[in-house]
Amino acid sequence: MYTTLFFIIIAILVIDFALETYLDHLNGKNVSLQLPDEVKDIYDAEKYKKQQEYFLANQKSGTISGTFSFIVMMLMFFLFGFSFVDNLARGMAENSILIALIFFGILYFANDIISMPFDIYHTFVIEEKFGFNKVTPKLYVMDTIKGWIMTIILGGGILALLMYIYSLTENYFWILGWGVMAFISIFMMMFYSNLIVPIFNKQTPLEQGELRDAIENFCNKVGFQLDNLFVIDGSKRSTKANAYFSGLGAKKRIVLYDTLISTLTTEEIVAVLAHEIGHYKKKHTLIMLTISLVNSGIIFFLLSLVLGKYSPVFAAALGSENPSFQFSLIVFGVLYTPISTVLGIGINVMSRKNEYEADAFAKEHGLAKPLGEALKKLSVTALSNLNPHPAYVFFHYSHPTILQRLQNLNK
Repeated sequence: MYTTLFFIIIAILVIDFALETYLDHLNGKNVSLQLPDEVKDIYDAEKYKKQQEYFLANQKSGTISGTFSFIVMMLMFFLFGFSFVDNLARGMAENSILIALIFFGILYFANDIISMPFDIYHTFVIEEKFGFNKVTPKLYVMDTIKGWIMTIILGGGILALLMYIYSLTENYFWILGWGVMAFISIFMMMFYSNLIVPIFNKQTPLEQGELRDAIENFCNKVGFQLDNLFVIDGSKRSTKANAYFSGLGAKKRIVLYDTLISTLTTEEIVAVLAHEIGHYKKKHTLIMLTISLVNSGIIFFLLSLVLGKYSPVFAAALGSENPSFQFSLIVFGVLYTPISTVLGIGINVMSRKNEYEADAFAKEHGLAKPLGEALKKLSVTALSNLNPHPAYVFFHYSHPTILQRLQNLNK
């Protein structure tokens, strides 16, 4: 039975890689030499050529790194690399929770180190070449170290807690595990900007002036209470502009990148925020949070069905005679891939619908034109792909394409 399971795992990984490769191929072939009419007022031939070069450079780099990762994964399965790492972990500890933490720690750091050359190339070659990168080598190292520490503390802590719960009660593991993850998800949604973001970036309240007055006037107009409006120093890493909404209830806040403020006019920034407020008014945040929690519950329920009962088979498929929580997680993760893909498509469909509704909210308040202008400027400054293949959009895009949004705003 474990041999059959092994080849099912390999088949899922191969099919998933083949699908992604095919979608990337379609996306690459969909590059158009014809500049779309909707952006002719802000794109000239030179800028458009640069956008295509940027897209193709990223696609080539992504194809190479993705293929490399796939080969490494195949070697890990065919050469029983997971069993080897498990034996290393068992040689360092006896407690099952510590063994699992060491096991996943080795895999995490090995993967991060192996993939680091690709990340460095993307940051210091591609992003540098096209004028986006502001990361210094020192900042890159500091970000990497901070990321490792965060993963050890948060990732390791959550894994240890879940394993401890499983050791106490296998029958109710999925309910308690789901409850823990739900609490963590809601907590992080509420306090991410307060606790995590300051580790990497500086946030300061938006100063009094024309922009803050315009934003507060719009918020008062639509009945949106906003007490937390911040600016983040995104320019320390990239020239790309962004804004995001985070938190729930009294903890909700809007964060503007300093690059956004320097790129857009006051009216355009208000239009972008009107879009974000539209998500809140339409309850998109709560709906997507609920969907995420239900999805998490499904994962824990299905995981509980295979933990313990099939652990020996999962271990054998990975070349080990030692059934363990970590082997079950790895095999389950692969087996869940087809379900995850289908659910991901459904979530993306709903997310794209939400984006149209948020755009419509801004349009209802007379901000269709400035929102369209903002989308154009942000697309140009980020060299966004204007012509992604419809199949690629269907599988991967949480937002409609820039051209689709502009066409919808102009109706």
